[in-house]
Amino acid sequence: MNALIIGFGSIARKHLAALHGIHPGATVTALRSSSAHDPVPGVTSIVSLDQLPQRPDFVIISNPTSLHGDSIRKAAELGCPLFVEKPVLSSLSDAPDIQRLVRERNLLTYTACNLRFHPVVRFLKQYLQDQALRVNEVNLYCGSYLPDWRPGKDYRTIYSANEEMGGGVHLDLIHEIDCCTWLFGMPDSSERLMRRCSSLEISAADFASYRLLYPGFTAGITLNYYRRDPKREIEIVTGSGTIHADLLACRVEGNGEVLFQAEPDMAGTYTAQMRYFLEHLESGSQPMNSIDEAIGVLRIALHEQAS
Repeated sequence: MNALIIGFGSIARKHLAALHGIHPGATVTALRSSSAHDPVPGVTSIVSLDQLPQRPDFVIISNPTSLHGDSIRKAAELGCPLFVEKPVLSSLSDAPDIQRLVRERNLLTYTACNLRFHPVVRFLKQYLQDQALRVNEVNLYCGSYLPDWRPGKDYRTIYSANEEMGGGVHLDLIHEIDCCTWLFGMPDSSERLMRRCSSLEISAADFASYRLLYPGFTAGITLNYYRRDPKREIEIVTGSGTIHADLLACRVEGNGEVLFQAEPDMAGTYTAQMRYFLEHLESGSQPMNSIDEAIGVLRIALHEQAS
């Protein structure tokens, strides 16, 4: 197993840990922005694709979102399957060219939204299919405190806080939009309110609210960077009662009963996601959440219609 990682920040290290957990002997090359970095055990660092020791079996793209378009183009030239960290792009200007390139080269692609592998979300997916419930309303909420995300580092310097780097709560927390569309399908239409107004004093949006309009119900999504007591929940109001899903506690309740409970293990979602991707890599079959699918979700996040 031979992988190339483009960008080697905190999220790349999570993908690396997941890969090595499954394939301890995997050979990994990291394309870095400069040679001024600390060596990483088991990883060969390069600063140009000309230094690539061999053609990789797949490419992980995990640099700042604003660089994804160029990175996807470079990786596509290698003709390798692509594992792209969410969000797939920071804007839709690159989307037609990227989609064309992927189609022309017939590339296997996967956009990494590890929340699809969260035990609570997986339970909800199956439960909704099995129960065939009449959904009346859905609410998703994700709020946490950006300065706590990377302890010891000035949060104002990370891409999440900087609009020009592809940051913003609407892109960083696109998981909730992706999760909603994975559970209920694409909406007929959507509405968005986005602001930068908190005490964080950052250039990127720190609040976003969406309304996804489905036949028969509406899904509301609220995202923020400034909540000191983290909260990540899904509420599904049905004709027979309300389902409360707490992703942080890894617990689902319905009408006063516990429907599902597991030990919280966010790291496990990265391992499950990588295993899923590698299984499709081996079989050659297209996994869920291709670049095309992820661009559809991105259109909702950016509140732009398809041309």
